[in-house]
Amino acid sequence: MTDPAIRTSTPTAPTVPGPATPDGFRAMMSGFPTGVCVVTTTDHEGAPRGMTCSSVCSVSLDPPTLLVCLRDGSPTLEAIMKNGVFAVNLLHEGAQEAAELFASGNPRRFDLLPWEQTPDMAGPHLSRDAHTVADCDVVLTQKIGSHVTVYGAARRIVERHAHPPLLYGLRQFRSWSAM
Repeated sequence: MTDPAIRTSTPTAPTVPGPATPDGFRAMMSGFPTGVCVVTTTDHEGAPRGMTCSSVCSVSLDPPTLLVCLRDGSPTLEAIMKNGVFAVNLLHEGAQEAAELFASGNPRRFDLLPWEQTPDMAGPHLSRDAHTVADCDVVLTQKIGSHVTVYGAARRIVERHAHPPLLYGLRQFRSWSAM
């Protein structure tokens, strides 16, 4: 007779270890769900720029600082580096279309959804699709591989909607309320 407090499980067959590859790393990270945001700014002519980003993380509460990881060579990153400011639009559960649009590279993306920008904003605010927006000043950048980590000191936080956040994992979008 076995003690019910002692539990054993049947181990799964281990996979043969191999070198870390971009595809393997992408597959591993897809199993780590995260929130979805659109990082925005303006270029030197005032034209809006933006891209979907799921690599966003809080860094410090005092001073309030976050980081985003953006693809090196993107027009959005180029504008952020020149302007020194950006906005992080945290998307709500009804904003999957916006996330896909800003990931698509469509040059007309800002023509296809509502946004606003005033002189005190660090980048366009997605008025319909963001539940919260942080306006940030660049305090540090660091290039690693194909991406640049941009650290931003949050100078202002605007709560726009009370909707739950949009999540991304296992290469699928989900809402917090569906979990």
